[in-house]
Amino acid sequence: MSAPQDQLIAQIRGAISKGLGLDYQGEIPLERPKNRDHGDYASSIALQLAKVAGKSPRDIATALQSALAAEPNISKVDIAGPGFINFTLNRASQAELVNVINQAGKNYGNGSSLAGKNFNVEFISANPTGPLHLGHTRWAAVGDVLARILGAAGANVTREFYINDRGVQMDLFGESVRAAALGKPIPEDGYQGGYISDIAKHLVEQDAGILELPEAEQKIQFRERAYQWQLADQKRVLETFNTHFDIWFSERSLHESGAVEHGLDELKKKGHVYEADGATWLRTTDFGDDKDRVLLKADGAYTYFTSDTAYYINKRERGYDVCIYLLGADHHGYVGRLKAVAQCNNDNPDMVEVLIGQLVKIMKNGEEVKLSKRAGTIITLEDIVEEVGVDAARYTLLRYPTDSPMVMDVEILKSRTNDNPVYYVQYAHARIAALLRNAEELDLKVGAFNTSELTHEREIELIGTLSDFPIVVNTAAELREAHRIARYLEELAGVYHRFYADCRVLPMGDEKLSDIHVARVNLCAATRQVLDNGLSLLGVSAPERM
Repeated sequence: MSAPQDQLIAQIRGAISKGLGLDYQGEIPLERPKNRDHGDYASSIALQLAKVAGKSPRDIATALQSALAAEPNISKVDIAGPGFINFTLNRASQAELVNVINQAGKNYGNGSSLAGKNFNVEFISANPTGPLHLGHTRWAAVGDVLARILGAAGANVTREFYINDRGVQMDLFGESVRAAALGKPIPEDGYQGGYISDIAKHLVEQDAGILELPEAEQKIQFRERAYQWQLADQKRVLETFNTHFDIWFSERSLHESGAVEHGLDELKKKGHVYEADGATWLRTTDFGDDKDRVLLKADGAYTYFTSDTAYYINKRERGYDVCIYLLGADHHGYVGRLKAVAQCNNDNPDMVEVLIGQLVKIMKNGEEVKLSKRAGTIITLEDIVEEVGVDAARYTLLRYPTDSPMVMDVEILKSRTNDNPVYYVQYAHARIAALLRNAEELDLKVGAFNTSELTHEREIELIGTLSDFPIVVNTAAELREAHRIARYLEELAGVYHRFYADCRVLPMGDEKLSDIHVARVNLCAATRQVLDNGLSLLGVSAPERM
């Protein structure tokens, strides 16, 4: 059994063959009109076929209209403007979607538009020198959900965290923890915050002998053990936030494995590396970068950019077709730089995608919150979760386009009112779950029903919104816009609440069970399934009771 829009697409394809004599295998554009008076679906296929068919869009639309006239599930085909086609389906045909959803279950909404493509989604990639902070929190939600959405569109997706575990910051981190353990002042350019003392205390409790080591060895041990402790803490916090990584990739490993030298050799072979002023450069200006980049300094030291190039080449050699980087608001310069690296490697620049996330503010009692109880100078991911919970934090961070700044209001997110978007959506799910429990007590089960019963305006509106879900998921994946899922769920919750207010689902008092009750219970079950599937894509719970 196929969804109504899938059936309609197949019928349009058949009409192209029948009415125009064309074997057309391209995409059939189909969308929901904003004005429901214009029908259930609209298509610009006639405009799309004009060149290949050698006819005007209006003539093509007329031919398709005639070829579709006998289809039993289509009640009306109208032509608008220069050749747009509006389709109105009969009510029973639309209601078939309810069966499609209930039978598909958790798979409803999944597609195959990205099937066969391998994506690497790299996000957060924080230094292992402190707790994950507010900026990381936005990417922890968005990166994880973007990976889920790409997977729902059929892609093979790897979530990757690039560990910046090399460089001066690691030595400063180790020195800061060591100073705290020895009761000495933290170095002026070291790391501050209560978490440094926490780590120091933990390491000494774990092995008091570390304080007896010779100074040089002691510095190394504090650095390495503090690194492992902080990295483990980051992993723990992310798992509690429902954010999972497939690969934790160490920057050190690039250098220790020879991948940096290999990357440099590969770029030399491609002809974009040159020597000047005693240094080795990558000619990224050939591909739109604002300046060429140094790979090997005159003193023989590799630059941080060299690690970036080696890391990209490493990803490509691991078989990724698209490498997505989620970076902070201060990383706009990396967009052109990374795309230039791809082109220097003879790759299409579209193999690199960089999403820039804007800043997040936390408001409480009308004032911005800036300090953490534990980290001192920043707000941590744990602080946010402690204040509002995982669901509210994730959902709110996902509601807005990543390239727009946003504000999280603690009071709203802790409220159990319709002003709280996550509560509004979760309440719709819980309301349906309660209704379905009551239906079971009346022996009203989800299963076969008479689709011709669902004719009320609110029922058709709800079915139409349910039919949009696969389109929304696919669009969110194609455009890399996770917020579309959250906004859709809010729309669906609103449509369901209106349906619930105008269409009684369960019999009242001594009223006998009828076909309309069975049909509406099935419609409610389909709505609950879509809410569940959408919340699952967001990594947010779908409560049965609230």
